[in-house]
Amino acid sequence: MPSGKRGRFAVGTPILEAARTLGVYVESVCGGRATCGRCQVEVQEGNFAKHKIVSSLDHISPRGSKEDRYDRVRGLPEGRRLSCSATIQGDLVVDVPQDVQVNAQVVRKAATDRVIERNAAVQLCYVEVEEPDMHKPLGDLDRLKAVLEKDWGWKDLLIVSHLIPHVQGILRKGNWGVTAAIHRDMDSSRPFIIGLYPGLKNEAYGIACDIGSTTIAMHLVSLLSGRIVASSGTSNPQIRFGEDLMSRVSYVMMNPDGREAMTKAVREAVNKLIGKVCEEGNVDRHDIFDCVFVGNPIMHHLFLGIDPTELGQAPFALAVSGPLQYWAQEIDIEVALGARLYMLPCIAGHVGADAAGATLSEGPYRQDKMMLLVDVGTNAEIVLGNSTRVVAASSPTGPAFEGAEISSGQRAAPGAIERVRIDPQTLEPKFRVIGVDKWSDEDGFQEAAKTIGVTGICGSAIIEVVAEMYLAGIISEDGVIDGTMAERSPRIMANGRTFSYLLRDGEPRITVTQNDIRAIQLAKAALYAGVKLLMEKQGVDTVDTIRFAGAFGSFIDPKYAMVLGLIPDCDLSEVKAVGNAAGTGALMALLNRNHRREIEREVARIEKIETALEPNFQQLFVNAMALPNKIDPFPKLSQAVTLPPRKNVSEDGVAGDAAPRRRSREERAARRNRE
Repeated sequence: MPSGKRGRFAVGTPILEAARTLGVYVESVCGGRATCGRCQVEVQEGNFAKHKIVSSLDHISPRGSKEDRYDRVRGLPEGRRLSCSATIQGDLVVDVPQDVQVNAQVVRKAATDRVIERNAAVQLCYVEVEEPDMHKPLGDLDRLKAVLEKDWGWKDLLIVSHLIPHVQGILRKGNWGVTAAIHRDMDSSRPFIIGLYPGLKNEAYGIACDIGSTTIAMHLVSLLSGRIVASSGTSNPQIRFGEDLMSRVSYVMMNPDGREAMTKAVREAVNKLIGKVCEEGNVDRHDIFDCVFVGNPIMHHLFLGIDPTELGQAPFALAVSGPLQYWAQEIDIEVALGARLYMLPCIAGHVGADAAGATLSEGPYRQDKMMLLVDVGTNAEIVLGNSTRVVAASSPTGPAFEGAEISSGQRAAPGAIERVRIDPQTLEPKFRVIGVDKWSDEDGFQEAAKTIGVTGICGSAIIEVVAEMYLAGIISEDGVIDGTMAERSPRIMANGRTFSYLLRDGEPRITVTQNDIRAIQLAKAALYAGVKLLMEKQGVDTVDTIRFAGAFGSFIDPKYAMVLGLIPDCDLSEVKAVGNAAGTGALMALLNRNHRREIEREVARIEKIETALEPNFQQLFVNAMALPNKIDPFPKLSQAVTLPPRKNVSEDGVAGDAAPRRRSREERAARRNRE
């Protein structure tokens, strides 16, 4: 409940597994380790006549050591169970509490307004075919091919086999005037007749789709005009199998049918999204003749039905890295029967077709400036280069920027705090919440927020609150909350041996703990170290321009990203969010087949750097743990922001020299990150 979905399961089945099987969204960030607490459920007791069952607490397994440990550390509300640990022992009615459901993802990927020169792989050709003649025994299909060559120049035409039995009927229905849909991607390939219609047809569409780990975004486009007819997005249903990419790989490894289940789920979601954009654009889905897809390597493999297990362990081998072409029906995509599907190439083991799409969109290889292109996610994809040379790498940032591993963290959804400011004098905060236009200190905020509540803190605000705490002097450059600041503000609160900052006093109470800051430091250090490695490979100390790609990147404030040390020093006017650049790249490849050849050529030239093999990565990581960085100067940032004086604070929040312990801690963190 409240979805009302039901099913039969073997005794001993974890409730979380049952929910996923039924397609019920229950968030689980930790991969079933009983550490995140997101999968809480409640058992309803009583005789449920509607369902013809009696639900009892005796029908659920007793609370085990994992739940006891979670309760001791973070507290488990009375009557709640962790569905990853609790198992079914009899008939149950299980309630998914509302405060668990509020984290359903807000899809924030939007369309582009870029003008793209048209040279689509699909062309509609109207011809008038000679009628059969006793003296000319050439078959109807052969006469069709002859006139297509004569009128349109198409030579050596092939035809999809399902059309052959219908050619004669279509010719006669059109009174010998027909429209052929011709598909040819590469000039060296033979063209195909993929559709044939009586009379004149002037409707041909394509889809460009970015399959992200949390979000699927799609554009429906007219191949004749280049106009974006409709754009939409949806959450990736694979979330129910695992919040992050590695947990999905683990699910495949631990469940014999795991790959098939996730492949089916994502294909069904793509088909529903096709239906949605077609309804919005008043288009028949069977008029879609071409499809272009991008995705990170694991999404790429799962969408195509490829086992991603090898991507979960060194050396992170792709099953295939080059561009791929399919008949759409081969992978169950419900469009025109003869439609083609093109998948952009992957760059490396964890730098996928989405990074290739973003690279095509932003084109670092087309300019003289040294451009840094970064897609911040669970696994950050980094591209750095210019017209001379381009290098790329991935960096394991983990899910902290998406709200996981953060005590009050959540995904971007109504009610999530998305912006934070802290007064450096009073240390009092103000914040904005998704779904409310006012800041928390403005009149009318409380009334507006009542309808959706204030439920947690999402990625953009996590970056801002840590950066603001640093600018206000609440935390040191090493990320330690200064306990002596408690004398200035009751918002600095003791929390065992460390301290926390109270962001919101209410229900729920939202704090930023020392562990939260450490999780953000680990994530940003991994990203920055990856960037620095690429800068070293390029032989540069600075970058000229920075582009944030992806849905999350669109909501990162460049100033706070730089204060945090997420990105290197750069003129802030040259740091821009480019939205769903991967989707824009897919759109470019859909509308102009020359762009397919362009990105195939450039991907072959990009140098792939494996951060795990670089001996300098650990030291770069240790340096990057500091805010903004232990050794790198940030002169351009210093012109825009007054950075606080450096101070050392020990791990228990006491001011003083903690350098030896700090170095030891950071080196351990670097080793864990490499592992």
